[in-house]
Amino acid sequence: MKQIKLRKLQMRLKDPFTTSFGTMQDKEFYITEIIDGEGNCGFGESVAFTSPWYSEETVKTNLHIMEDFLIKILQENKISHPDEVSELFKPIKGHNMAKSALEGAIWDLYAKRKNITLAKALGGEKKEIEVGISIGIHPSVKDLLQTIEYYVQEGYKRMKIKIKPGWDVDVLREVRAHFPDTPIMADANSAYTLDDLEHLRELDDLNLTMIEQPLGHDDIVDHAKLQAVMNTPICLDESIHSLEDTRKAIQLGSCKIINIKIGRVGGLTEAKKIHDYCQKHDIAVWCGGMLEAGVGRAHNIALTALNQFILPGDTAGSSRYWEKDIIKPEVIVRDGLITVPSKPGIGYDIDEAALEEFTVDEKIFNF
Repeated sequence: MKQIKLRKLQMRLKDPFTTSFGTMQDKEFYITEIIDGEGNCGFGESVAFTSPWYSEETVKTNLHIMEDFLIKILQENKISHPDEVSELFKPIKGHNMAKSALEGAIWDLYAKRKNITLAKALGGEKKEIEVGISIGIHPSVKDLLQTIEYYVQEGYKRMKIKIKPGWDVDVLREVRAHFPDTPIMADANSAYTLDDLEHLRELDDLNLTMIEQPLGHDDIVDHAKLQAVMNTPICLDESIHSLEDTRKAIQLGSCKIINIKIGRVGGLTEAKKIHDYCQKHDIAVWCGGMLEAGVGRAHNIALTALNQFILPGDTAGSSRYWEKDIIKPEVIVRDGLITVPSKPGIGYDIDEAALEEFTVDEKIFNF
């Protein structure tokens, strides 16, 4: 490695995105670029939000950890394979999204140097992946139904509906009545407790694919109690930060499905380990989204090429979120499918003009 660039970007989502935590329209994040002595460039993307509502990490903490700790570790060590990065980063506790932003760029650089796709570098075999759509909380049920109808017509393979107390069972009943055969899941973003157990059990009548993270963001014990009395599969998201978390959750019976988010688990190496463990234990996995721009979206596509990703993920097309993305061509969904790119690395070129347009700050670190 010769140089690392951290570019802070600010991009506006086409539409506000609302969950049980709140509403967001402007997205700030970092694009990481790692350059070797031969001019090859690898790209990664940070996924933390400006406020710590999803996890304790934020855009500012990502910069602090990358700038003051992780980049120094990379400057002091030679790396022959990306799998080594997570081991080097272990002395830094937590901060998985900061770690992932740099590790992802190293994976992209590694694949480009090997002249293979990132998907192949990870062991992925799929030529195309199925994708669903994540739909935020709407002003009215009518608006929600219109949005779902649009994405059903677009061919998306699964609808993820954000829920919260007061916007849950009755809303999903309406959705199921209008879309009796559409794969539907509910995402609660930790909005409930075991006090809501009987209420949540009403979801069992709606033939949902799953309910995602209904209880505490750091819980696996109460989820096991809930899963024991629900037929609807529970999917864990925020509770899973590592292979160890995965092992414990499966052993406890806390879930039947796991959502693997690259940033949440600290990078592609750990994501692959979780995938492999779930494959061995017959636990379905899928790739969740963090409102990524094109670079992060490309990493998700490469990961989803692994075989145990048997449920549609959240990696919708670029145009779902952005008027203009930072890659070219943009990610395109056709009939609910994304073709895994065949070019080396992440498989997409960086739109340098767009990258420059959205950059609000830049830091360079030389080796």
